[in-house]
Amino acid sequence: MFIKPHILYFLNHSRFFGILLMMASLIIFSSLSAQTTGTGQDTIPVKAEKEQPDSVQYKNHSPHKATIYSLILPGLGQAYNKKYWKIPIVYAGFGVFYYFIDFNDKEYKKFREAYYHSVKEDGTPPVNDYEEQYTTDQLLQAKNDYRRNRDLSYILAGVWYALNVIDATVDAHLFTWEVDNNLSLRAEPAFFDGYLGKNTGGGVKLTLRF
Repeated sequence: MFIKPHILYFLNHSRFFGILLMMASLIIFSSLSAQTTGTGQDTIPVKAEKEQPDSVQYKNHSPHKATIYSLILPGLGQAYNKKYWKIPIVYAGFGVFYYFIDFNDKEYKKFREAYYHSVKEDGTPPVNDYEEQYTTDQLLQAKNDYRRNRDLSYILAGVWYALNVIDATVDAHLFTWEVDNNLSLRAEPAFFDGYLGKNTGGGVKLTLRF
């Protein structure tokens, strides 16, 4: 029974997609949670006796610059936003896509070579081991599948590049976003009585403090 090589490949390496998805979620949504830790390190000291507008209390931080920096070099916008820990995540994602692109491209070229040689039927020895292992139809199918996987990897790498730019831009916009230290959300179990004491139920009560 013939099993497509590209299917075996993705079954064995599907964990890379899971890791990549986790990294994408982390790098995009971590900006929101990071802002709740306080913005003291981003402020400029001002005199206590003279109240200044909010725009004066923060360093000049430009989302436009963060966007341009990320477009020029992935990770540079994160460095501008002082989110240095995100830079390894950005390049780890590109490393994963490079692996997929390189693997699929090599397999595509190998299957293509075997397929075109098998079609000739000129009696010459097989060009590689794939021509010996698979039929002409199987070689054609595998060739097309690996080419599609390679092209898809290129597209996803472009999406990852765009996510890098979006993350830097969003982070720059939230750079001076203040969250009240008194803001909190508390969840606790709760029980509710139904009509005339019947159909008692339970649930979760959310209490927002601000």
